[in-house]
Amino acid sequence: MQLSSLRRVRAFTFLALTILPLLTPPALSSAPAMAAPAPFVIAHRGASGYLPEHTLESAAYAHALGSDYIEQDLVMSADGVLVVLHDIHLETTTDVAARFPARARADGRFYAIDFTWAELRTLTVRERFNPVTGHPVYPGRFPANGGSFRLSNMEEHILLIQGLNASTGRAAGIYPEIKEPAFHLAAGQDPGRALLALLARYGYAGPAARVFVQCFDPVELRRLRFELGTTLPLIQLIADNAWGESATDYDALRTPAGLAEIATYAQGIGPHLGHIITGRDAATGTPQFTTLVADAHAAGLAVHPYTFRADALPSGVPDFPTLLDLFITGARIDGLFTDHPDQALRHLRGLGEE
Repeated sequence: MQLSSLRRVRAFTFLALTILPLLTPPALSSAPAMAAPAPFVIAHRGASGYLPEHTLESAAYAHALGSDYIEQDLVMSADGVLVVLHDIHLETTTDVAARFPARARADGRFYAIDFTWAELRTLTVRERFNPVTGHPVYPGRFPANGGSFRLSNMEEHILLIQGLNASTGRAAGIYPEIKEPAFHLAAGQDPGRALLALLARYGYAGPAARVFVQCFDPVELRRLRFELGTTLPLIQLIADNAWGESATDYDALRTPAGLAEIATYAQGIGPHLGHIITGRDAATGTPQFTTLVADAHAAGLAVHPYTFRADALPSGVPDFPTLLDLFITGARIDGLFTDHPDQALRHLRGLGEE
């Protein structure tokens, strides 16, 4: 979801200072029992632990694995197409630097909004990599030289997921994120308005629709609700002020007063894992949960934290089930973003059988 390469480093640093010391098997023994119903499993950028993120292939595999919702991050092309891409830049997941070397801006980056959809369609997508070194961010994932993947747009994802729902009898939902709306509006594009129009065209209407629309920008979410008049479920994503990449005061949003304000325009929040746990009791070693989940629930908000990765466990965590247990059984979250939806679903089935 979030997290550029720099942001990912900051996020893992945040985890190291907060969550990592807590995640030990003995600490889990005192966690309260899991509440019903089981949380939603949201395929983070599709089944991104197995196939390059946000490709149609990744979305199809996420559906096949049984994901409740499949995420799409959205940016816009120069000609107004909603492109499914995690960043407003292209150089960390595509071969844009090789195909269009002269199209970088002064900062050396390649912006999706500078390209037409026809141009973007020519790019090859690969597993996320460091554009300086060429090394993959997650070395054990899909090989860089394997497959022939392309960028896709939101309409293609809707058609794929609705088609698979029809042919399988499932009802997987979608979970689009509007990326950097202020950046797009300043450039003359309006991804929020375009998304609502596209969702309406394909039957996503009303508060019971199988869709959550998410954004880190509270101004954009309020605009969707009050200016553009959507009644679709909205999720306020929550970053950390320490990352220093937004003017939004996310610390204030996590207070009871901030959550009450969020509840006036959204149905839930998407916090970082480190916002839910802060430390462990010095005497007993049991994990110390923040009041965020309880406060959000008191305000009528669902809680869908990010991001659970089986191949990028925080230091000191013995396995993926340990990480899942702490948040599902302990914190009683309502949904989770994961790169490995099959493993999360398998774990949930095991909890249900106990």
